Amino acid sequence: MKAFFIALGLLLHGSLVLAADRLHDIKARGELRVCIWPEYYGISYRNPKSGAVAGVDADMARDLATQQNVSLKFIDSNFAKLKDDLLGNRCDVGMFAVAVTPARQAVMDFTQPHMFSDVYAVASRSNVNVQSWLDIDRPGRVVAVAAGTFHEPLMRERLHAARLLVVAPPATREGEVESGRADVFMSDYPFTRRMVKDHDWVRIIAPDKPFHVVNYAYAIAPGQPAWLGTLNQFVRNQQRSGRLRLLAQRYDLQPIVRDAQ
Repeated sequence: MKAFFIALGLLLHGSLVLAADRLHDIKARGELRVCIWPEYYGISYRNPKSGAVAGVDADMARDLATQQNVSLKFIDSNFAKLKDDLLGNRCDVGMFAVAVTPARQAVMDFTQPHMFSDVYAVASRSNVNVQSWLDIDRPGRVVAVAAGTFHEPLMRERLHAARLLVVAPPATREGEVESGRADVFMSDYPFTRRMVKDHDWVRIIAPDKPFHVVNYAYAIAPGQPAWLGTLNQFVRNQQRSGRLRLLAQRYDLQPIVRDAQ
């Protein structure tokens, strides 16, 4: 039954033929289309001045395109849009540290993980009410999350006293905290590195013990075993050769690298 609905979904989005032989189509096109979230610091971040895209997964995408002897095209996406972008054949693969969750596994296929992260909170240094992780889920607190991220359903489940604020573009999580409309926003290890680097008002709050560690991987539309196998072999090779760790070191993300399984 699941296979039927997957095939139906691919057909409705016009990608059934491409799903049969994605790699052949990529080579015939001469271009690898990679979905990224261009605001993901250290992962796939587009510099607003130069337009250059930098990060571990941006560089991994460059390596993949080079190995397949095709050009590379970045397609702007985000966590809320990725499913539609993949099923709608707007990109061949999502390469922006996509958290592997049961909800996403129901509609996408994932490579083996290459990174991981726990959840971190970002607060303002001027907020005297939130000094530790235990201060977050209290009456009167407002906790912001980005719409479409796995933090949205996670915090909806975990919060008992604080109010959840789901932030959708053009609003931002950091804008809600800096303005005082939210006490903290929840994010991951890579994004909090950017906040520390770019903003002197930021205080990062780590959980006292593991809160919700998730694996990060690359995502594709379902029903493409050959393409998934190609990507898994690529990830394994990057891990075993040390290339992934080298890229992670370049962006100060080496603590969250997964080694080959």
